[in-house]
Amino acid sequence: MRKLRPIVMLLSAAALVLLVPRGVRAGGVFVTGHDPDFHAVQGGNPSGAQHIIQDSLNYVTNNQVNSILLVTDRVNPGAGYSDPELGLTASGYTFDVADNGAAGGAVLDLSTVNFSSYSAVVVASDFGGWLRQSELDILNSRKTDLLNYVNGGGGLVAFAESGPPSGLASTGLFGFLPFLATSATLNQTEVGNQVTPFGATLGLTDADVDGNASHNIFTSTGGLNVVDRDSNGEILSLATRETISVTGVSAVPEPPMFQMGGLLLMSGLGLLRRRRIRFGSDAQAQSGTHTS
Repeated sequence: MRKLRPIVMLLSAAALVLLVPRGVRAGGVFVTGHDPDFHAVQGGNPSGAQHIIQDSLNYVTNNQVNSILLVTDRVNPGAGYSDPELGLTASGYTFDVADNGAAGGAVLDLSTVNFSSYSAVVVASDFGGWLRQSELDILNSRKTDLLNYVNGGGGLVAFAESGPPSGLASTGLFGFLPFLATSATLNQTEVGNQVTPFGATLGLTDADVDGNASHNIFTSTGGLNVVDRDSNGEILSLATRETISVTGVSAVPEPPMFQMGGLLLMSGLGLLRRRRIRFGSDAQAQSGTHTS
C-alpha cells in the first residue's frame, strides 16, 4: 500500500487540475440582411420579424438574455424608416440605447459604453432602422472591444447594413466584424426564402424569413454557419458561437492547465497499470504458474 501512495497522489493532482473551469465559453454572433427591427412593427409579417429578433438573441446568449444594449441613432430619418426601439419592444424586450453621443440624457455614448455590462449588443439596421454612419464608424473603431466581448461570452446581433442608395450608412458596412466585409447590397421582397438545417436549430422556420423585405446578402461566410438563403441561394443570415478573430471563426485550443491535467491523469493510469502487471507477475512466480 505504501508503494501505491505516489500513484494515488498523482491521480489526485490530475483530478484537481481537471476540476478547474476550462475558461469562459465564447458568446455568439448573428448577422443578417433582414431588418426585423423595422418589420416587427411594420410590414406583412411582423410575427416572423419578431421571431428573428427573439431567436437570434436567444442563440447568441445561449438563452440567457439578461440585458440588452441597442445601438442606433436617435434622429428620425422620416418615411420608410422606423425607430428600432419599437421593434425590440414589440418583441418583448427592455434595453439601454447607445448612439454617437449626440442625444445625451438617458442615451449612452457608444464611444465609451462598456459592452461587458450587457448579455447582448444589438446593432440596428441602416435601412428600416436608424443606424447611421456615425454609429457605424464608432463600432468599427471598437472592433477589438467587440471581438473581445464576444469571445468573453457576450452576444452580438447585427441587422441589415445595405448602404446607398437607401441605407443611412455608406462605408465600412459590418466593419466591426472585418471578416464579413463581403456583404453586398440587395434590396428584395422576401419570397421563397429558406431556412437551412442549422437555422432550424435556432427555432426559425421558412415562414419567419418570408413576407417582409431584406436589404443585403453575404458573399462569404467567414467560417460562420448559414442560417437562411433567398430564393436564388444567396446568403441572408450567418451565425456562430465559436471563438472569432479578425479573420473569422478560429479553433479553440484547450487551456494549458487542462492539458496538464490530462497528462497527469495518463501518467498516473500508466503507472497504476504497470504496478498491477508487476504485482500479477510476482504472484504468478510465487504460485509457479504463468500465462501465454
